[in-house]
Amino acid sequence: MRNLIAVVLFLHIQAEGLGQTLTRWVDPFLGTGGHGHVYPGATTPFGMVQLSPDNGTNGWDWCGGYHYSSDSIAGFSHTHLSGTGIGDWCDVSMLPMTDTTGFRSDYVKIPFSHKDEKASPGFYSVKLGNGVSCALTATARNGYHQYQFPEGKGWLRVDMGFAINWDAPTDGMLWKVNDTTLMGYRASTGWAKGQKVFFTARFSSKIVSADFYDGVATRKAFVGPKVKAMLRFETGGEPLRVRVGLSSTSELDAMLALSETSGRTFEQVAAQAESQWEKELGKIRVESADPAMMTRFYTALYRSFLAPNLYSNADNRYRTHDNKMRVHNGPKYTIFSNWDIFRALAPLFTIVQPDRVPAFVNSMLSFYDDNGLLPVWDISTWEANTMTGYHAVPIIADAILKNVKGFDYQKAFEAMKKSAFQDQRGTQEYIRFGYLPQDKHGWSVTYTLEYAFDDWCIAQVAKKLKKMDDYELFMKRAMSYKNLFDPKTGFMRAKDSLGKFIEPFDPLLSEHGFEGQYIEGTAWQHSFFVPHDVSGFAELYGGKKQLAEKIDALFASPSVLHGENASVDVSGLIGQYAHGNEPSHHIIYMYTALGYPEKAAEKVRLVADSLYKNGPDGLSGNDDCGQMSAWFVFSALGFYPMNPASGEYMFGLPLVDNAEIRLPGGRSFRVETRSVGGRRSRIVRAEWNGKEIPVISLQHEQLLKGGRLVLELD
Repeated sequence: MRNLIAVVLFLHIQAEGLGQTLTRWVDPFLGTGGHGHVYPGATTPFGMVQLSPDNGTNGWDWCGGYHYSSDSIAGFSHTHLSGTGIGDWCDVSMLPMTDTTGFRSDYVKIPFSHKDEKASPGFYSVKLGNGVSCALTATARNGYHQYQFPEGKGWLRVDMGFAINWDAPTDGMLWKVNDTTLMGYRASTGWAKGQKVFFTARFSSKIVSADFYDGVATRKAFVGPKVKAMLRFETGGEPLRVRVGLSSTSELDAMLALSETSGRTFEQVAAQAESQWEKELGKIRVESADPAMMTRFYTALYRSFLAPNLYSNADNRYRTHDNKMRVHNGPKYTIFSNWDIFRALAPLFTIVQPDRVPAFVNSMLSFYDDNGLLPVWDISTWEANTMTGYHAVPIIADAILKNVKGFDYQKAFEAMKKSAFQDQRGTQEYIRFGYLPQDKHGWSVTYTLEYAFDDWCIAQVAKKLKKMDDYELFMKRAMSYKNLFDPKTGFMRAKDSLGKFIEPFDPLLSEHGFEGQYIEGTAWQHSFFVPHDVSGFAELYGGKKQLAEKIDALFASPSVLHGENASVDVSGLIGQYAHGNEPSHHIIYMYTALGYPEKAAEKVRLVADSLYKNGPDGLSGNDDCGQMSAWFVFSALGFYPMNPASGEYMFGLPLVDNAEIRLPGGRSFRVETRSVGGRRSRIVRAEWNGKEIPVISLQHEQLLKGGRLVLELD
């Protein structure tokens, strides 16, 4: 117990006194209530391991395995999704027990109290109701557990069958190699098909006895979809330390991964995890007199660096969902929630994760090699085909247009075109009709608008690569959004294959299923998705003033949804603006593009103050692998990528007093605010490196050169 107390004190002493670390501002419990769907456990930046508690509850709000409303823990598993709207992973579950009561059940739930929990970047601890003090930390491919049993002896339940929500085990294996080593794997199907996770666990104490159940004995091991083990330990009063290596390829490779923690104490590994997080958080240093703002900002930045997740071994080998062994040209990543992250998180990476962007892009290109198309939603190399558009395109296009090196531009362009001409997801009908007819494919309005934007991105890359025929083709396709505009109602509306608008029409109607015209939303939320042609979009309304007035009406409309199957994802409503889901995220910054930056500033403040809070209920919707958090990071700095592939950041309103972005080559970009009035409610003047600039936008090239942006506020 003394060691556990020591590590907790080590990780938190600076937060209590010296005030020098940035990790002290991160609250991993922020957003674990409500509909945030985030987990509080231990992980490292973009790591393979997310070692976190699971409540053992099935339900939408347990997509991350844990929800703050729960009062029991059913195990600590090694993989978790951050803020998704569908549940999966939670592989290789372990639970410390002081007796064998109910050990054969699918779930053994042990009560706990939140007052006995602590969490910080790379660290989690809890004292369970059975008296076991638990502490968790991680490296990239290792989970490191520490359990203090109250009487110096107890059991560890290892469960390959543990599953929640959409996930279900299909195969499993456990093999006691010797008195201190357990190997195994878990195969499953769910959101990800054909997923397999291999592990090797090393224990600091000898296994006194091992009982295996819910499996069939083979010559050396026990196999079966729900195979479990009860391992008995007598620790002599010392903590039981468990090091668990993971791999997507084999148990042996999982054993080799244990080199990440070999010969190192729990305290040393926890300190290294904290140090890694301190380095990442230090890429943006902000100042604010408001401690609550500091917590919101650095928790958002922390959540921005949780995914994509490492998938390959140290030698860059990985296994595909269909059991093909591959060697990647660098680290291989998975979990590309592209419908979400293309909007702000991917552009944020080009600023503060430039060294990782080539690996992210190459991971998507290897997905293209393995599957024939760029990923829509890559989970464990499986194409989940979740959500609309082909949004690997804007992510890769943004990297190319910003001159990110380290991947093949020609291959990337070939892959983009392949997505744009694919024979599925309504793409051929979209090409044929100039819009996707609702009688040919559901969610037709959203698909049409998002395909048009993706096509604009392809056109810009074609122009950069001097492929002018392709440029002309895709620029024409990029204007397809106009074919669904209804001037009578001022909304983008679904048409059938005869060119007639679908009747009746209700702009407040939300249909969550595939029969809907708008995915996860209403006409109000989706009709503004034309980030690539704001001027042309405004012309449909009669001018920029009229479009700005339509956005005013968005915020003033009733916060109600019609329909028997309204989408639960439509949350964080201000009028019909729904900040809890991604389609609304760019809309505020359209005000600035239209010449009304003061309106953008007003709404940024409104959203930031009412829909981002501290505590478990701090998020208004699913964090979606960091997109909700990335919106806050950008907005707090005072600008946002309204068109996420343009390299242009529209001004809004800085929420912090000052900020410094640390750039490659020792450069830095500083944002300083000056109050010239009492309200600090809008930007009245902008100065870049001593020269006044319009209060409209900042270019990526300006930012990367470094310098000083002064924003005067009134």
